[in-house]
Amino acid sequence: MQSLELDSGYKKWWRSNQQKIAPWLFLFPAILFFTLYVIAPIFQSMWYSLFAWDGIGAKEWIGFANYIELLDDDRFYTSLKNNVIWLALFMLAVPIGLFVALFLNQTIMGMRFYKSMFFFPFVISQVVVGLIFSWFYNPNFGIIGQIWNFFGAEAPSILGDEDLVTYGIIFAGLWPQVSYCMILYLTGLNNVSQDQIEAGRLDGAKGWRMLRHVILPQLWPATFLAIVITVIGALRSFDMIAIMTQGGPYGSSNVLSYFMFETALSEYGFRMGYGSAIAVILFLIMLLFIGYFLWVMYNDEKRG
Repeated sequence: MQSLELDSGYKKWWRSNQQKIAPWLFLFPAILFFTLYVIAPIFQSMWYSLFAWDGIGAKEWIGFANYIELLDDDRFYTSLKNNVIWLALFMLAVPIGLFVALFLNQTIMGMRFYKSMFFFPFVISQVVVGLIFSWFYNPNFGIIGQIWNFFGAEAPSILGDEDLVTYGIIFAGLWPQVSYCMILYLTGLNNVSQDQIEAGRLDGAKGWRMLRHVILPQLWPATFLAIVITVIGALRSFDMIAIMTQGGPYGSSNVLSYFMFETALSEYGFRMGYGSAIAVILFLIMLLFIGYFLWVMYNDEKRG
């Protein structure tokens, strides 16, 4: 009798709470994998950063010595400076993507072909993009070299020049990033209210005034997403550098993500503790930006 009462009580409880519990049951596998493969490694890296460890032998507790060493490491400041340059110049992808999207958002003959051409860089692997631009920058047979030679000048070695190499890699990275921002804005332009555009025309708005006061406010969700994705892409830039320069020449094109790999996992490193310290610093920088963007998004949702 008691078991029947418990069974009946359980069924009543399940019926009354089914809608609250069911979403969590579906989310549980994703939460479990996210915890195991994202959250846990973050705290694991923080823990490893307090040790001197080669990844194989015994760990030696050294506290914050890895972080103190970072403060005296010129390679760290070079990588941090390059990350700042990446962040500043990579943001050009947002306005360029907007104006490309405005150009492509026209109903003229052949526009689908042009859209596919601008969309093409987005579907290419970053490895392929890096190889293509490495050939472009080659002073002997690349396009840059051919142009310089056409005018009788000596072609610069962009990837071999400590002052130019970071800008050359960023320019290569901008090509697919502009395409990504363009796609976001094309999607946003499809949702722009035609009634507001017509109302703006009746009030005499056109050209820049129409774009600024009518279209751009409606594109804010696309702009917000484009900025967030571009910032994250700039801070975790790795593959382009790994393919084009491997951090060279003389470490001048290093960023924090590649510096971390070079220190911890390459044949020149095997300092897992020191690499983990670099990873923690990069994580905190990204957390600062992502936290700010989430705060802005939360305030927008609250006002809306």
